[in-house]
Amino acid sequence: MTGRTPDFAGWLAAARPALEEHLAGSLAAGSLAGAPPRLQEAVRRTLLSGGKRLRPALCLLACEAEGGGISRALPAASALECIHAYSLVHDDLPCMDDDALRRGQPTLHVLYGEAAAVLAGDALQALAFEILAAQQDAALARDQARLLAVAAGPRGMVGGQFLDMQAEGATADAALVRAIHEAKTGALLGAALQCGARAAGADPRRWEAFGASLGRLFQATDDLLDATRTSQELGKTADKDRGAGKATLVAVHGLDGARAAVRREAEAAGAALTVLAPRARYHELADLPRFLAERAR
Repeated sequence: MTGRTPDFAGWLAAARPALEEHLAGSLAAGSLAGAPPRLQEAVRRTLLSGGKRLRPALCLLACEAEGGGISRALPAASALECIHAYSLVHDDLPCMDDDALRRGQPTLHVLYGEAAAVLAGDALQALAFEILAAQQDAALARDQARLLAVAAGPRGMVGGQFLDMQAEGATADAALVRAIHEAKTGALLGAALQCGARAAGADPRRWEAFGASLGRLFQATDDLLDATRTSQELGKTADKDRGAGKATLVAVHGLDGARAAVRREAEAAGAALTVLAPRARYHELADLPRFLAERAR
């Protein structure tokens, strides 16, 4: 009798306790401990309230795939989750995507007010780089900080959000949607893989093609989920993209076209992984496109 082929979900379940412990420990040991109590509360609520933990997971998995141990990649994984958490807080603000629901709970600005939510997001962004800078390996900290800053900054996540807001209500085309997806979502997912590879002493550039395909796949699935699932299923307000006139794959290509894009990007990710030829964790990485395409939220 043969054992079950390793998959991404099973690997994540095994790796997640170490990640959660490092996240909580980083907050306890860092400068947040000296912050005003209500700001501490808002930051902790945002960062430690669950979520898929996909970005830090990709960081740890890429490190293992390049022959490293996850302990080497935990600081970057925690920093990535800080950046992701800050982005969600700011995305939900009334001046951005204006959502009152996140992970099935009231969003931070609903609970604490808009000013506190902005500042909690700012604090999370600073904490990300504080965590990276605390590493003993100065060269590793420098390289990961640059990867994360570029991915999260004006040509990455922030730039993608700017394009997304600018495109609301306008006639979108496929090129604009792709640009939004690659910057707003794909840049940080790609950086997660690259930071993990760097933690193992490998060349982060090896992971660029695989990461780019995963980023487009993730956002293509997001576009579909928004149009086809309920708010209860998603844990956030459903069908917001259409109501806000967002530039999405569904808006440009329809549901069938968006589904075709999901299949196309999943195949591209598989092809990129074959070229990448990681040293370890091949089965878990090969299962990632299916995991992203079939997720429910």
